[in-house]
Amino acid sequence: MASTALKHATAPTTLQQAQTAALLALLNLNAPSDPSPIQRPGTPSGKASTGLKVPAVTGPPVWKVLVLDQQTKDVLATVLRVQDLRDVGVTLHVQLHSLRPPLPDVPAIYFVAPTLDNVKRIAEDLDKCLYESFHLNFVEPLPRALLEELAASVASAGTGDLVEQVLDQYLSFIAPSPSLFSLLSPLPSITPSSQAGPSKAPVTSYTLLNSPSSTEQQIEGEIERISNGLFSAVVTMGHVPVIRAPKGNAAEMIAKKLDIKIRDAILSASRTHGATSSLFAQDASGLSNLQRPLLLILDRNIDLVSMICHGWTYQALVSDCLEIKLNRVVVTQPQKRSYDLDSKDFFWAKNAPNPFPQVAEEIDTELNKYKQDAAEITRSTGVSDVNDISQIDVSSNAAHLKTAITQLPELTARKAVLDTHMNIATALLEQIKKRALDELFSTEEAISKQTVASVLEMLRSPRSSGTLTPEDKLRLVLVFYLSSPDNAISKDDVVELEKELKNAGADTESFEYVRRTREISRMTVATAVGGTSTPVLGAGQGELFRGFTAFGNRLTDRLKEGGLDNLISGVKNFLPANKLLPVTRITEAIMDSSAASNQSLQETDDYIFLDPRAPRHTGLGLSGGPGGPGGGASGTARAKRMAFAEGMVFIVGGAGYVEYGNLEEWAAKTGKRVTYGGTEIIDPGAFVSILQDLGRSTA
Repeated sequence: MASTALKHATAPTTLQQAQTAALLALLNLNAPSDPSPIQRPGTPSGKASTGLKVPAVTGPPVWKVLVLDQQTKDVLATVLRVQDLRDVGVTLHVQLHSLRPPLPDVPAIYFVAPTLDNVKRIAEDLDKCLYESFHLNFVEPLPRALLEELAASVASAGTGDLVEQVLDQYLSFIAPSPSLFSLLSPLPSITPSSQAGPSKAPVTSYTLLNSPSSTEQQIEGEIERISNGLFSAVVTMGHVPVIRAPKGNAAEMIAKKLDIKIRDAILSASRTHGATSSLFAQDASGLSNLQRPLLLILDRNIDLVSMICHGWTYQALVSDCLEIKLNRVVVTQPQKRSYDLDSKDFFWAKNAPNPFPQVAEEIDTELNKYKQDAAEITRSTGVSDVNDISQIDVSSNAAHLKTAITQLPELTARKAVLDTHMNIATALLEQIKKRALDELFSTEEAISKQTVASVLEMLRSPRSSGTLTPEDKLRLVLVFYLSSPDNAISKDDVVELEKELKNAGADTESFEYVRRTREISRMTVATAVGGTSTPVLGAGQGELFRGFTAFGNRLTDRLKEGGLDNLISGVKNFLPANKLLPVTRITEAIMDSSAASNQSLQETDDYIFLDPRAPRHTGLGLSGGPGGPGGGASGTARAKRMAFAEGMVFIVGGAGYVEYGNLEEWAAKTGKRVTYGGTEIIDPGAFVSILQDLGRSTA
């Protein structure tokens, strides 16, 4: 099938924007774009093509049916809403494995995973002539065996005329934020009897790659799955990256597999002599090596602390205290309600990485701003409430009515967003008070100053407000243990800490697993929480708690009047300065070596260096970095130090919001563009459960 011409983005785009553009193009039957597209390759199986940002408006919209499976439903649900589907002509979206009535006069867009079950079901739909035409889009490349299976079914049924397109879309990842993504979880095989069992959580990558019970075949399958998903993210961004990864773990294996995949894609495009477009055609416009992005692949074991510590930013607290999945936050108290935090949510976009007290102040500011705007409308139209605008005298207030009607939808939408975040902030405050999260955060921020005695004292001491849960106590002990230098905690101290945890009702298998793992691999993360800086405890804990009391009263009163000075004065001085978590520190060493410490540079100089655009014989390929064993290039360790303006950091084993926020903060200060992702996005409680399961399996 002929491919459409690639067009290049004139401005840098985020991964979320590029994915959204590709999805909108897919929903527009992969038609040509408007004059200002975002480049995004979508490829016919074995060929290259592009989806582009916005459907071209050449007439009335083409009404169509969208057929999804569970995986692709998750991809769409994260960045698009039902109204977005309506805007591009999708009148009905249905599940592939469900009973569907025939609509023989409507074209159908299939967006599904490339599995045997899905291919067979598509063949059945073709055989029944369910739709007028079939536009088949696979979330990642369709294997040749399945393509042949589909072709054989279509040929035997004689339904080839119904198939308009067969496209590989390279979209097998979820992008909940502009610079955050995770891979799709593996989908269990679909059987009629599986209806009762979807509640069982899939095995995480961290479990698979670290469990002694995992077979070699399972590990190889997981490595292949991760490299496929990461390849999709790289293709969506459109540039060939320089790949770096530490040696001797899953990250290295994935880096090498990804290097081969990118090389094969470049080679495949070059062999067609322009007959098809390259997946990485953005690079063909003369992008210099200095503008090439970095892809840094790291193993989760490089830092466990950031996954289990108590965060203080808005997004970290939401992840820790509430349920968030596919940008939907579930609040259970006082009644169960869910809220969507999509790309149109201006408050979340601006405040997600901010400290919670600052978010509270922003809610106050935005509410006051809303009230002023609403008061201005009511004053100019002469009504007492914005909801009464429909009752004003049209003849005498025509001009004011026009202004009010123009502004009312925006005001209403803004109020709905603020109400959402008021409810979320209220729920978070209740959890902070109930679990004493402020005290836990302050203790962990100064964890390098803590001793076994002080940690035991905190675990044992009764408090007037807030009670530490068994899991919170366990997380505190894990952070303390992992942040302590080797052999700093004696065996007797470990026994005492473990005894205290058991008395509190905590499950200590995760503690045992972390201890065993550290003894084997000497997994030290001495600077995991505090970085190289010392938190400034300017106002003291008394002031901190006084601020919380003030904040609690303010939220209870629904922020009717006044500011949040008490809270801000009590907490601002408490927050640490220049805190770099290990992943951020490593990213800095590779992207901006001039600003990094010698220790970080020595650590990262040993990372493998893979350039998919370089000839294999230069030593930049699978044999290691330049100047390394088997490397034929003239480069040395210093030659590997390059400056990068843009990068993607991928964590094999799971990503977390604390780490994401820290990396975002560093990127904002340095002017770098960094996208952060992982095999999954895991909240602290879930990660502790993973460690517990591994503890049981290795006991």
